[in-house]
Amino acid sequence: MIRFCQHVLLAAAAMATQSAHAFDPFVVKDIRIEGIQRTEAGTIFSYMPVKVGETMTDDKAAQAIRSLYATGFFKDVSLEVDNGVLIVNVQERPSVAQIDIVGTKEFSKEDLLKGLRSIGLADGRIFDRGLLEKAEQELKRQYISRGKYAAQITTTSTPLERNRIAVKFDIVEGEVAKIRQISVIGNRVFPEKELLGQFKLRTPGLLTWFSKDDQYSKQKLAADLETLRSYYLDRGYLEFNVDSTQISITPDKKDVYITVGVSEGVQYTVADVKLAGEILIPEAEARNLIKVKPGEIFSRSKLTESTKLLSDRIGNDGYAFANVNAVPELDKDKRKVNFTFFVDPGRRVYIRRINVTGNTRTRDEVVRREMRQLEGGWYSAGKIQTSKQRVDRLGYFAEVNVETPSVPGTTDQVDLNINVTERPTGNVLLGAGFGSEGVVVSGGVTQQNVFGTGNHLAVQVNSSKINTVYSLSFTQPYWTIDGVSRGFDIYHRKSNPSALGLGLYETSTTGGQARIGIPFTDIDTVTIGLGYENTNITAFDGAPIQITNYVNTFGNDNSAVLGTIGWGRDTRDSAIYPTTGATTRANAETGLPGGTLRFYKLTADHKRYFPLTRNIVLYGNGEIGYGGGYSGKPLPFFRNYYTGGPTSVRGFYPANVGPKDINGDPTGGPRKLVGNLELLFPVPGMVNDKSIRLSTFIDAGIVGDSFTFGQARSSVGFAASYVSAFGPIKLSFAQPLKSDPSDKLQRIQFQFGQQF
Repeated sequence: MIRFCQHVLLAAAAMATQSAHAFDPFVVKDIRIEGIQRTEAGTIFSYMPVKVGETMTDDKAAQAIRSLYATGFFKDVSLEVDNGVLIVNVQERPSVAQIDIVGTKEFSKEDLLKGLRSIGLADGRIFDRGLLEKAEQELKRQYISRGKYAAQITTTSTPLERNRIAVKFDIVEGEVAKIRQISVIGNRVFPEKELLGQFKLRTPGLLTWFSKDDQYSKQKLAADLETLRSYYLDRGYLEFNVDSTQISITPDKKDVYITVGVSEGVQYTVADVKLAGEILIPEAEARNLIKVKPGEIFSRSKLTESTKLLSDRIGNDGYAFANVNAVPELDKDKRKVNFTFFVDPGRRVYIRRINVTGNTRTRDEVVRREMRQLEGGWYSAGKIQTSKQRVDRLGYFAEVNVETPSVPGTTDQVDLNINVTERPTGNVLLGAGFGSEGVVVSGGVTQQNVFGTGNHLAVQVNSSKINTVYSLSFTQPYWTIDGVSRGFDIYHRKSNPSALGLGLYETSTTGGQARIGIPFTDIDTVTIGLGYENTNITAFDGAPIQITNYVNTFGNDNSAVLGTIGWGRDTRDSAIYPTTGATTRANAETGLPGGTLRFYKLTADHKRYFPLTRNIVLYGNGEIGYGGGYSGKPLPFFRNYYTGGPTSVRGFYPANVGPKDINGDPTGGPRKLVGNLELLFPVPGMVNDKSIRLSTFIDAGIVGDSFTFGQARSSVGFAASYVSAFGPIKLSFAQPLKSDPSDKLQRIQFQFGQQF
């Protein structure tokens, strides 16, 4: 028997080529594998360079050993020959039976195990001692990313039966290293305090325990340095440079010191702006798009905006890959800079196909009908942006992302990929209780996207001794392919305050309305409606004067043929998380001939969003209502305007702002004026989470027979809104600035809707 072995070092395998004299070549009669426990024999056969019936040589033996070692499955391999039988002896590496992580609090064990798996250490895999050091480094990297530089990791490996290994990581996390000081050196123009105000990283403060901005992060520092660079470049310092960054950690690894060295350079003024290349649009139009003007201090943000506006404008004509570069020419002596905008439109392209993905409930057609960019048409950046905004304004999707990848194998085609993330569009409100009104059962169901069709359906039921409401509303936004909508409303309302002695009268109203909406532009729609309503009022002895006056004027039973016309405009960037744009609505309602009630109501509101920064938005709202009756008769009391509550003037009970009757109940009025100003901002540490926002606000409102500002009510406060998986939640804390002793105050107000 002849035996030769090659061990762990692959380099030694080369020695096998020097052992050709160990035996003469022979024909392999059979191949036998010995020593395997987990590895399949077929795996070893697949690496063997010789098969039964072939001739075995020393070269093939060396090749076999190298191949088997290279698999990483074995720590020892040897070959033997016994009467023409080739015997392959292997000693397998142990496998990882289990991995235990002890002492971790900062991370979940699942997250750490996932990180170890990415470097090859996981249950069931071949154990490699060299991986343990990599595993320790990976775990330390995870802790350093959280600012825990003092974290200590001890690794032990314990042999188990059946050639297995148990790996254990004992972790002592230590304390988080905090940034104790950030210094900027080399600055002369701007004070250090002003520059540090641009940084996200900061020393420990009131809210840094939550935002963790006092923990050093290489990525955060890089972002802060870029912010600092933009700060200087937007103020004309073209030659600004960050010369150095030094990060120092104290020996106990608890404190971090950051020093940033900068060179400010000098401030430059724009001397001239030129256009060059193939512009394709009138030069006057192109120059209007350039925000960098001669005589102004240079601003990089204006330069970036100019190149984007130019490329987008050229892109509207089909040039999807238009390239606009602004090349500076510095005059250092005069501290002036000239810019030449070189325009390269590239090849004109068109849209081959529009693909919609991510919509599991909503039908493709609901998204496609909002497209203003059509398949087969020339690429238009403006139409694509409009299409994205229209899909976003549907309110069915939490996110809408647009991509225009090139079509492989072509130079003039791109696809338009619309990827959406759906959100719950149903809203159900259910309630039951017992109180002064007796047993109260209430419920409402609203679905903005019925069966994924984009149709809107709402049902409301409210039953108590005092108030009973049944209503059904349906809207089909695309009755025609041109976007003409249709809908109807049916309702029955009954009020019986006399049941509890609150007011000796009863009212019963039954009605319905049909309406259509006609879009005139992508953002403008006119709505026309026609309806009928019957109202019966019974006044008993001792009824409130308002009710008695109505019955004396109009009688007990009245009808109204209702005509409505409205105009709406929506330019918001999103229906769920708007940051820019506005909504404007104006409506007129009147009692037409054919009914006994003749009145009119004119209502208008305007909501606008002003982005102050990338994450802070100023929201303003104004509403006005004006109503009256014909032929010297007043507006019916049940058509009065009301205000107050979480959707108008916070801090007051709903509908409680304005005049009251002798019982202290609000009567509303034919005039209404409401204004809101609100500053919206993200929760510190959750800047990228759009679903939750904080705000501070000031509200004011008037309701009555005239716009007498002495009757106005106002409040200030803080609010939080959260679009949760269970529905929208709003919470506000308001302090009335101006109120009346007759007003019912409600400083804390909460709204919740259950979505499905």
